[in-house]
Amino acid sequence: MAQQTGGTLVLGTSADYAPYEFMYADDSGTMQYAGIDISAGQYIADELGMELQVENMSFDYLLTSLAKGDFDIVMAAIEVTPERLQSADFSDPYYTDLPAMVLVKADKASEYTSIESFSGKSVGAQTGTTKADIVTNDMPGANLVSLQNVNDIINQLVNDKIDAAVLDGSVALQYEKSNPDLKVASASDELGAAEPYCVAVQKGDPKGLLPSINATIAKLIAEGKIEQYIADAEALSDQAIG
Repeated sequence: MAQQTGGTLVLGTSADYAPYEFMYADDSGTMQYAGIDISAGQYIADELGMELQVENMSFDYLLTSLAKGDFDIVMAAIEVTPERLQSADFSDPYYTDLPAMVLVKADKASEYTSIESFSGKSVGAQTGTTKADIVTNDMPGANLVSLQNVNDIINQLVNDKIDAAVLDGSVALQYEKSNPDLKVASASDELGAAEPYCVAVQKGDPKGLLPSINATIAKLIAEGKIEQYIADAEALSDQAIG
């Protein structure tokens, strides 16, 4: 159902969130976008007969820029919330991650056996995300440290500027795998279920993209493409920059 044919599909994302969207240097040293969302966005563009153009900015500005018409779609491991529905429309879900997890220093992991363990602690989360909402609403007594860039959050955690960080499950596990100083806290089990990720379009879908996107997502899921994209992203994870 590729109603759009030709032209450019502009995808807004925040490329600091491996394995979903990140940048890496290819063999020639050229910076490239990669990740699960980038691959899925390319699949959508191909099905619509369009060229994909990726634009990178801080997560908390993405929906504002989408509303202004700077992008056609946003893909950034983004979940549907009542607040977001006020400014954008969303596709059918294309993937559901592991539940959110709390990342801490490995040598202090034994201190965090319950969510109550984070009372009085500084907990980082990306500005404008549901992970920041988790710190505020579901971690009693925790002090939210809201930063725009996930790499900055991780650097603050590694350097003991904050005590913990809340991330999507796959992202937390990626950092745990690549950094022996970090560990997912057992208390993460108390954070509840994950919400699915969807593609955001302008409110009211003025470009008429949603029917084609939803049809493409159904095809993508039926073909098992996400599993392939996960494997591709993991293969590049060690080269992720930002």
